[in-house]
Amino acid sequence: MLALLMKISYTRIFPGRFDSLAHIAEFVIQAAECAGLDDRETYALQLAVDEACSNIIQHAYGGEDQGEIECTYHITDTGLTVMLRDYGRPFDPSAIPDPEMPTDLDTCTGGGLGLYFMRQLMDEVHFEFTPDSGNILTMTKRKETD
Repeated sequence: MLALLMKISYTRIFPGRFDSLAHIAEFVIQAAECAGLDDRETYALQLAVDEACSNIIQHAYGGEDQGEIECTYHITDTGLTVMLRDYGRPFDPSAIPDPEMPTDLDTCTGGGLGLYFMRQLMDEVHFEFTPDSGNILTMTKRKETD
């Protein structure tokens, strides 16, 4: 029997503002529910997207109201892919050193762990930049199979 291949895509554009993060979260949580991700997978997705969008606002655009965040999701039979696009400063993940994980969380000063967390939370994380396309971050979360 042939498996039915499902693919649903949708895109929304959000202002590059921190108050957009809640709206972006709603958008990806709804997509995760439609994709059949469980609560743990949905939470991991939401955290990774929130971190990525915060980084776009803070680092790519250098502050609020400097640009937009284009958020696209693709639902497939195996899970969900979220693509975030911005036209801010180019981002090269290879220029970011691996973080030194603190042995005592009380001494952690914060910052510098976003890329690490995205890679830990998601099944796939891919960055690309072209002058025409801007920064494109693609993250995939697969459904766990029983």
